[in-house]
Amino acid sequence: MFHVHEEHRIRTGLMASTATQGNNGAFELPPIRGGRKLFCIVSDGAGWEHVSVHVLDGKQMHTPTWSEMCHIKDVFWDGEDIVIQYHPRRSQYVNNHPHTLHLWRPTTQTIPSPPSYLVGIKL
Repeated sequence: MFHVHEEHRIRTGLMASTATQGNNGAFELPPIRGGRKLFCIVSDGAGWEHVSVHVLDGKQMHTPTWSEMCHIKDVFWDGEDIVIQYHPRRSQYVNNHPHTLHLWRPTTQTIPSPPSYLVGIKL
């Protein structure tokens, strides 16, 4: 299930929103390591749940790490939900922010996933 945490919603400035926008808006999550704040744009329209995320450490922007993306997934979705980071056709590339990664989940269909043994050995 997709959900937002109102305590992290940005409520002032250019990216401000309120709970009346539901699962849509900008969110600032506290760092999970060092001073790396996680900034997210969240939406749930047009048949998709979506979170885009970039990292700000002081005044420097960074691309999120694997562990930061796992944290974002756990914040906005339940542990057993499957979400995707797409790598589209080159002809469909869009890059409005060089340090932003995206997680997606369709709301009208189930995402297929490979059996775990094709990914690796469960220890």
